[in-house]
Amino acid sequence: MRIHFLAARTEAARRARDELVTRYGHVPLSQAEVLVALGGDGFMLETLHTHMDRRLPIYGMNLGTVGFLLNSYRVEGLLERIARATPVDLHPLRMRARRLDGAIAESLGINEVSVFRETRQAAHLAIDIDGVCRMPELVCDGVLVATPAGSTAYNLSAHGPIIPLGANLLALTPISAFRPRRWRGALLPSRTRFRIRVLDPEKRPVSAVADYTEVRDVTEVEVWEDRAISFRLLFDPEHNLEERILKEQFIP
Repeated sequence: MRIHFLAARTEAARRARDELVTRYGHVPLSQAEVLVALGGDGFMLETLHTHMDRRLPIYGMNLGTVGFLLNSYRVEGLLERIARATPVDLHPLRMRARRLDGAIAESLGINEVSVFRETRQAAHLAIDIDGVCRMPELVCDGVLVATPAGSTAYNLSAHGPIIPLGANLLALTPISAFRPRRWRGALLPSRTRFRIRVLDPEKRPVSAVADYTEVRDVTEVEVWEDRAISFRLLFDPEHNLEERILKEQFIP
């Protein structure tokens, strides 16, 4: 098995990479059959973004904190673990943001696309779903669209729903909504096209973020699932992503 090892910029991840390379060998990226990423969830997102064009399966081992997108770290039996791993295919969200100056910026969000207020004043937003205005005015700190894989990340902290993989759903979740105060968001089909309009972009500036790419001073943001792009993650059968999402829903 031809493996290319990638490590986060931490001492623990680099030490682990050196040990694994010594034991299992290491090939150039152009010759690899599988990528092994060593770090935390943030590093896994960085790896997915950086290497999406190569369409190589990625097996991650956690040397960060939460490690939701990674397997546990263990030196022994790596080849056997990869060989019997369960593949999970993920599709990212595509964000198209229009700025006040008319410029268009596009980026991909594997976890979520978020829209945030930039100043002390709450954002005033309108939300269109497949061309129909469903929320004429949302006064809030922001709103996000989350994928199933990202539903246990920032979406969960914002009290959004956890989405099982394979449900073909996306979460639309408000962030500290003031009006309507009791609106908790919506679950929508993955084919949905979202359009978030900023109602007063000069007085109440708003930024848009796809994972770690930020676009400031936006007037509107379109979001949809880009099924032309696919990421394949590999998980140990006893600790796969579907099982993690299921367990997360029963944590008090």
